[in-house]
Amino acid sequence: MTGWSCLVTGAGGFLGQRIVRLLVEEKELKEIRALDKAFRPELRDEFSGNFPARSRNPSNDLTCVHTELQNKTKLTMLEGDILDESCLKRACQDITVVIHTASIIDVVGAIPRDSIMNVNVKGTQLLLEACVHASVPVFIYTSSVEVAMPSSYKEFIQNGHEDQPLENTWSAPYPYSKQLAEKAVLVADGWTLKNGGTLYTCALRPMYIYGEGSRFLSATINEALNNSGILPSIGKFSTVNPVYVGNVAWAHILALRALRDPKKAPSVRGQFYYISDDTPHQSYDGLDYSLSKEFGLRLDSSWSLPLFLMYWIGFLLEVVSFLLSPIYTYRPPFNRHTVILSNGRYTFSYKKAQRDLAYKPLYSWEEARQKTAEWVGSLVDRHKEMLKSKTQ
Repeated sequence: MTGWSCLVTGAGGFLGQRIVRLLVEEKELKEIRALDKAFRPELRDEFSGNFPARSRNPSNDLTCVHTELQNKTKLTMLEGDILDESCLKRACQDITVVIHTASIIDVVGAIPRDSIMNVNVKGTQLLLEACVHASVPVFIYTSSVEVAMPSSYKEFIQNGHEDQPLENTWSAPYPYSKQLAEKAVLVADGWTLKNGGTLYTCALRPMYIYGEGSRFLSATINEALNNSGILPSIGKFSTVNPVYVGNVAWAHILALRALRDPKKAPSVRGQFYYISDDTPHQSYDGLDYSLSKEFGLRLDSSWSLPLFLMYWIGFLLEVVSFLLSPIYTYRPPFNRHTVILSNGRYTFSYKKAQRDLAYKPLYSWEEARQKTAEWVGSLVDRHKEMLKSKTQ
C-alpha cells in the first residue's frame, strides 16, 4: 500500500474538509487532491499553508494550488465543475482512491430539480466513467440516510440495518437523486478499468450530520439569536440518531482502508453502510437545545399543530403550488416530504460498519457535544459583537 493518492470531491464542504484533514495522517499517502467548485478564502489558506502560488489551466478552467504538507503529502486544490468531463479526467489521473462527497443538498425545494439531478446523478456517473478511464481502483460514495427514511409519518424504524429492504418512495429531488447515484456506484463495482484492473466501490449512508460548520445548525442558531433566544421548532416530534461530522469523516477513512486491503475488500465491495455513532437518540429540536442551552437559548414552548394536521396542510400547499405553476412559481414553506423528514422516527445501527470496516466512533457524544457547543458559542459571540457595533 505504498505511494497511493486520493481525490476528494466536495472537499471544501462541511464533510469534505474533515476528510481531507484526516487523510493527512494516513501512511504512505503521496498526494491529496481536493476538488470543489470554489474554496472559501480561510479554507484555501489552511489547505495551501498560506502559499499564494496559483496556476490556471485554460483548457478546462481548473484552478490548482499545490502544497507540500509537513508529512510530505502533497495537497492539490482543484476548482472545477463535477459536470465537466475534462476536469474529472484530469482530476482522476494517477489517483488510487476517489471519495465522492460532492452533491447539492436541498430539502426545501429552493434549487431547481434539474440542477440537483444533474449534479448528484449525472456528476456521479461522469466521475465513475473518469475513474474507469484513469484506472482508479477504489471509489467511495457519500450517500444519505434519506434514501431509506420512512415514507409515512406513521412509520417507525428503530435500529434499522442493511439487511432490511428500506427505500424512500418520495420523488423529492434530493433523496431520489441520492438513491439513483448510490445505485449507480454499487452497480459499478466490478467494472473493468482501462488498465485491465477492477473497480471496487462502496457507499456510506450517514445519519443527519451535525458539528462545527454545519450550515443547518448555523441557520437554526442565528434564527434563535434574532428571536429572543427561542430556537425554531423544526422537528419536535422526531426520533433520530444524529451523527457527528468527525465520525462520518473517520468512517470514510476506514472504508478506503478496507477496500485497499485484499483480505477485507471482498466483504466490502458493492456494499452500503449506515453510519451513526453514540449520540443519544433524540428529536432534532432536542439536539439543537443540547448544543446551545449553555448560551441561554431555549426551546419554543408555544403550542404547535399536531403532526397529522401538518402533513395534510403540506399536501394542500403542494396542490396550491401545482395549480399556480402555469402562471406563478410558488414554493410552499413546507410539504409532506419535509414534514416527514423533520418529524420522522428513524434510527439506524452501525453494527455492519463495525463488523466490516472496524468502525468505532472516533469521538464520543460528550466530545462531539463539547466541540460543537464551543463553535455555537462563537456564533453567539459574533452575534453579540454585531449588535454592539450597531449601537455604537
